[in-house]
Amino acid sequence: MAELATIARPYADALFKSAQADLDGAAAWLEPLAAVAGNAQLLQLAENPKVSAAQVYDVIAGVLKQPLPAAAQNFLRAVIENGRLAALPEIAAQFRVLVNSRRGSSDAVVYSAFPIDGAALADLSVTLEKRFGRKLNVSVQLDAALIGGIRVVVGDEVLDTSVKARLEQMKVALTA
Repeated sequence: MAELATIARPYADALFKSAQADLDGAAAWLEPLAAVAGNAQLLQLAENPKVSAAQVYDVIAGVLKQPLPAAAQNFLRAVIENGRLAALPEIAAQFRVLVNSRRGSSDAVVYSAFPIDGAALADLSVTLEKRFGRKLNVSVQLDAALIGGIRVVVGDEVLDTSVKARLEQMKVALTA
């Protein structure tokens, strides 16, 4: 979806520039907004011509657990009025990339067939930071299809040590 990324980039850049004083605060309200905006029923409501931008704003504000700061309210109103609510999850992702690049870190997603406890995750984080050469914000997602091992995605880099990947390599070697 290159088009969605193109639409989201100016919003993420503008938010990043305006939130320089409190990047963590902006991220704290942007992530829940992006999660709510990813709801298909909400997007369908927002696209309905009989529903006003103010009504869409009220629905989103009502769903959130915390009241939005003034900057968040203004940002959300601008996104809704410009018909860019569907781009909000991508805006949040691009904003996160900008914040990470400012801090010299990256997001890392560890896919595992089994849950990883806190101590093992801490050890894995240290190892991955050495391997990728930068500070990582590690999150874990379960994927039973891996059978065993892990698959790590950092940006566009992938480190796959899963049993599934090894079986695929063996299959290729045996059929070649």
